[in-house]
Amino acid sequence: MSLKALLEDLRGYSGIRQKKDIASIANKLENSFPLNGHPNGDDTAVIESAKGFDLLATEGFLTAFVERDPWFAGWCSIMVNVSDIAAMGGRPTAVVNTIWATQGRHLDEIYSGMVAASNAFNVPIVGGHTNLNTMSTHLSMSILGRANAILSSFSTKPDDVLIAAIDLRGQFRAPFLNWNAATSAPPDRLRSDLELLPFIAESGLAHGAKDISQAGVLGTCIMLLECSNVGANINLDNIPKPEGVTWHDWLRAFPSYGYIFATSKEKAAELIGLFHAKDISASQIGDVNQSCVVDVSSQGETVEFWNLEQENLMAMNELHQNLHNIEEQKYA
Repeated sequence: MSLKALLEDLRGYSGIRQKKDIASIANKLENSFPLNGHPNGDDTAVIESAKGFDLLATEGFLTAFVERDPWFAGWCSIMVNVSDIAAMGGRPTAVVNTIWATQGRHLDEIYSGMVAASNAFNVPIVGGHTNLNTMSTHLSMSILGRANAILSSFSTKPDDVLIAAIDLRGQFRAPFLNWNAATSAPPDRLRSDLELLPFIAESGLAHGAKDISQAGVLGTCIMLLECSNVGANINLDNIPKPEGVTWHDWLRAFPSYGYIFATSKEKAAELIGLFHAKDISASQIGDVNQSCVVDVSSQGETVEFWNLEQENLMAMNELHQNLHNIEEQKYA
């Protein structure tokens, strides 16, 4: 498959297209809360406190996924929330869940996976909401965390570089493109690997970050770049990828441990070295510019993947700008 065909196909991928759901409701949030300096649209909400920052996030899961693989869905309900907290430079405090299910194997397996992840990541389940009088299965999880310093999607600047860090020590968990490098890993290693993120934030080795989501590596890059109103040239050949996995599958993959960072060129080598020391694959995959265009290059060929001036994805940058305008009008 040519680079152009690969990217055209990827543009229609549901994991990316579903992020446009966010754009459809972004303008409805303009009057929801006064601007507090931390934009809506990061991997978690950021709430300033006397001792740093409180982080708050929630995740919902597709019914098809929960019903097909209930144990892993329970595990992921903890894992993806912990990853979001880490992406902001934080450490998890506790989670609460919402479960709609019927009594039986599915419910037992959901809770079994959830408890296993709670123990592995050392994050307590402290409450929730349960409904066992339903004909369908629904699962969501919310998390509270804390941070001393913040990594934000809204802080990427022209002349930054993009770093991808992905744990390749895993395999796909069929039938979905979920790259699982977590469930068989030692819990101490899982926690130690996550601790890199707050260290990076607190030491200033990066200023921007985003957890690689269902949108995949390139989709997540678009989300990060859009928030900061910038573009980038991304080198496909530099993206960490497992041997034997096609680009068609890998660019749609949701890794259990995967992050995109924005940092200065001067700090890139040290940042990459942190992950290599933990046997986590990491490399510089792109250069940020002010174009608002995301180009992808491979083997000497360059193809435009997304023009953010012509088509938004989440549009949270527009919400942030509108909130700024509202605040300015108050004091005009």
